[in-house]
Amino acid sequence: MRIVQFKNKDNTSQVGLVDGDHLRVLKDIKSTYALAHKAFDTGKSLIELVEALVGKEKVPYEPLISNNQILLPLAHPDPYRSWITGTGLTHLGSAASRDKMHQKLESAAPDELTDSMKMFQMGLEGGKMVDGEPGVQPEWFYKGNGLCVVPSGHPLVSPSFALDGGEEPELAGLYVIDPDGNPFRVGFALGNEFSDHKMEKINYLYLAHSKLRASAYGPEVLISELPDHLEGVSAIKRGSKVVWQKNFLTGNANMSHNIANLEHHHFKYELFRQPGDVHVHYFGTAVASFADGIEVQDEDRFEIQIPEFGKPLINPLKQL
Repeated sequence: MRIVQFKNKDNTSQVGLVDGDHLRVLKDIKSTYALAHKAFDTGKSLIELVEALVGKEKVPYEPLISNNQILLPLAHPDPYRSWITGTGLTHLGSAASRDKMHQKLESAAPDELTDSMKMFQMGLEGGKMVDGEPGVQPEWFYKGNGLCVVPSGHPLVSPSFALDGGEEPELAGLYVIDPDGNPFRVGFALGNEFSDHKMEKINYLYLAHSKLRASAYGPEVLISELPDHLEGVSAIKRGSKVVWQKNFLTGNANMSHNIANLEHHHFKYELFRQPGDVHVHYFGTAVASFADGIEVQDEDRFEIQIPEFGKPLINPLKQL
């Protein structure tokens, strides 16, 4: 089950259940944030609420996309109360390209592992939460608040001081903290954890700077169970030309850390369990065009798709 948040021409918002080429509008619910709070108040699951609230009104989906009326699938009414964070080195296909960026000097011992490979190996050996027992903690980074995220269809802005602006296709977990301070997962969405890989490559200690960039997630949020194995496609298009395209795997079956472990190590901090706050947490990528030597250009389009998530996440690049 997937839902979408969209705006009407009068700038009011609504939530719709994806039903083929249409959205079935939920009655008396104006946002997914309000839907989560209704779950807190009633004790019902989101699926139960959607089934109870979905009405007969249908809205064509494609015109909403064409007119950029699709909103972020979850957002806090106050953008300063959204936390945008993430983790890397979590996927079985991600370590090799990341390692090339962080190679030690040639004078180093040939069998010396880079810090990236050490972190990845730690995840391989102990990155799974099993029977409630947490595994090793992952890498973690901060991207910003609700001011730095954009919906599908809107540009990812690369600042004038950036050295690069590249896509990172991945899953994002969307959460609202309940009144008792417990994280409530609304669902999962496609994410583009846009980063400055050239800056990161200069020195691994620049990772924090490289992550302080815009990002995008959506357009839909999957509120039913996440499949363990997911296959997606990430592409960069320049006009009508595809300049880069690659398949990628994600989901717990293709990760060195499982999602339960990543959630545990994020929400173990009391700071991240403040009632009412929204969290968007990116779970790491398996592929990136930068690793293949791609140089992005202004107005390139990033397109990320996984069939189980419905419509693709599409964002043009805007370089300042």
